[in-house]
Amino acid sequence: MYGKCGNVDDAKSVFNKMPQWDVVSWTAMIAAYAYNGRAKLAIELFRQLEFEGVIPNEITFLHILTACSHAGLVDEGRHFFTSMSGHYSIRPTLEHYGCMVDLLGRAGLLDEAEDMINNMPAQPNAIIWMALLGACQIHCDVERGERAAEHAFFLDPENAAPYVSLSNIYAAAGRWNDVARVRKSMEDSGVKKQPGCSWIEVNGRVHKFFVGDKLHPKEEDIYTELRSLSRQMKEVGYVPDTMAVLHDVGEEEKEEMLCSHSEKLAIAFGLISVPCGAPIHITKNLRV
Repeated sequence: MYGKCGNVDDAKSVFNKMPQWDVVSWTAMIAAYAYNGRAKLAIELFRQLEFEGVIPNEITFLHILTACSHAGLVDEGRHFFTSMSGHYSIRPTLEHYGCMVDLLGRAGLLDEAEDMINNMPAQPNAIIWMALLGACQIHCDVERGERAAEHAFFLDPENAAPYVSLSNIYAAAGRWNDVARVRKSMEDSGVKKQPGCSWIEVNGRVHKFFVGDKLHPKEEDIYTELRSLSRQMKEVGYVPDTMAVLHDVGEEEKEEMLCSHSEKLAIAFGLISVPCGAPIHITKNLRV
């Protein structure tokens, strides 16, 4: 629970106080590290688990591979994936293959990622093709992205995510006619994109934000705070990535669109609403 809420230190404190650890408790702590960007600690804990003679299960490997994927630890991820079957006789599932495709794709090893998909012992599902599609979006690989999207469309026709990712790839390449074509295809197919939404609780009241939201009573203060944060970030070298904004508009307008994502609005509201130094907890309906 603490790990899922981002309170890794509290999760570790509870873990340390347990009278004994089984594979479930080890796995839960590794997951807490994995999903909060602490891959090195996740790997250290996995090594400790092995030293203690505990046998990891397929869920343990799923979380350690996730940790490697999010941190770009390709060699470590390959080692863990190989040791599953080679050392522990655990047959990798589609979820494990998905982690590996995500790991290789994020690292720019798109040929290897696609080869892994094409040589899997089981039929890849839409999630695996979406992992490759997401990597194509990161690395602006249009042709491979089109192939991955076609598979995702076929396997999960009601999912808006492949349409959005392919549109982002076309937008980054400046292919606005293709962006329009994909959006039209999505509309004709009756597929609806779930709008991003973020929540923050302040003084016992939950505040809800959507992208570009201007309905909050403190709208003016929120956007003033966002502009201030944007200015401060640019002063220390931050450059907004406007390539994938799905509109053929000027750079200044693209930057404004990036600043109005629901989680950014919630964070800005938190910054002007909670005491200095207090934690800000944001809940989002979509993965950031």
